[in-house]
Amino acid sequence: MALIVQKYGGSSVAGAERIRSVAKRIAQAKDRGDKVVVVVSAMGDTTDELIKLAYQITSRPDDRELDMLLSTGELVSCTLLAMALRDMGYEAISLSGAQAGIRTDAAYSRARILKVVPKRVFRELDEGKIVIVAGFQGITDEMDVTTLGRGGSDTTAVALAASLKAEGCQVYTDVEGVYTADPRLVPEAQRLSEIGYEEMLELATYGARVMHPRAVELGELHNIPILVASSFNDNPGTLIHGGVSMEVRNKVRSVTYDLDVAKITVVGVPDRPGVAAALFEPLAKANIDVDTIVQNASINNATDLTFTVARSQMARALEVVKPIADSIGARECISDAKLGKVSIIGTGMQNTPGYAARMFSALGEKGINIQLISTSEIRITCIIDEGKVKDAVRALHQAFELEKAK
Repeated sequence: MALIVQKYGGSSVAGAERIRSVAKRIAQAKDRGDKVVVVVSAMGDTTDELIKLAYQITSRPDDRELDMLLSTGELVSCTLLAMALRDMGYEAISLSGAQAGIRTDAAYSRARILKVVPKRVFRELDEGKIVIVAGFQGITDEMDVTTLGRGGSDTTAVALAASLKAEGCQVYTDVEGVYTADPRLVPEAQRLSEIGYEEMLELATYGARVMHPRAVELGELHNIPILVASSFNDNPGTLIHGGVSMEVRNKVRSVTYDLDVAKITVVGVPDRPGVAAALFEPLAKANIDVDTIVQNASINNATDLTFTVARSQMARALEVVKPIADSIGARECISDAKLGKVSIIGTGMQNTPGYAARMFSALGEKGINIQLISTSEIRITCIIDEGKVKDAVRALHQAFELEKAK
């Protein structure tokens, strides 16, 4: 008898018929003799609708009250799913994040899980019940409800799988797994049967929406295999784990993209020690995530310093940076929000030359200008004009022959 954790996204439970369909899939696992814990997201677009409603009430909703409101979306879907299973003759119980033992810090709307104390979950499992847990939420030491931010239900599921020492975590969504590129852009994109944690983390961080980076990090840390598959069919999906063979790893695995990119350049920065820290420490304190950073060579003891942030954070970033730029004697701050990034990812690039040249050549042949470049051992990312991103994805997929991937 195995203990498994399943997670179902919002599209999988977007209505009564979908909830009943999910209940049948869960029942099949129970009939095999498995102990089953299920994590669910809010139904369909419920979270967006609740946010919209809050802003119809007030232009500045209180962070604590907003988290309390948003947490109700998952409570609705988990209770309805428990009802569906009970109607089919299965013992099931719904639990909030707090009841399931999800303990978090007090960073409303972006809380981090500090620990999971799953005593109630174990007790219900020992009584033979299917346990349905509301994802995306937890509780602080002060008993305040928090939400975990984007991808929070994925993170909840993997955290529960780790704390319960589950055999694995099965993430069911509206896609059939991890692909060599977004199949909506590249029809010939291939589903990968397996992928390593390291590659998946880069994919998730640099544009692939199928899994959240925090969930992948937890999976790698606790060595929890994660299956990503569709809840709409029985196709095999993609297994994310740490034992991918060398034969599979030795190539570019996927092309990803992200349109949520803005660039800020501080022009004429004095080239002296401590200036970079003076700029970036206040950004960190303002909870602004900085991605790519490029500093030009110094000319006449001055340099230009460029960095990227999410578009939604550009205005706040400029508010932080402009006064500092003035105080350190920089000439000006300029920004551009009409950018995107495209990345190639694969462990095969780690010790093999030629991948960067091949990438740059493919983009050049399509007349795509590269504004910034960032790399890791297994990733090369180019910042380009947002209008060229889709063409870039298609060109790179073809250049690296990913339509032949298996």
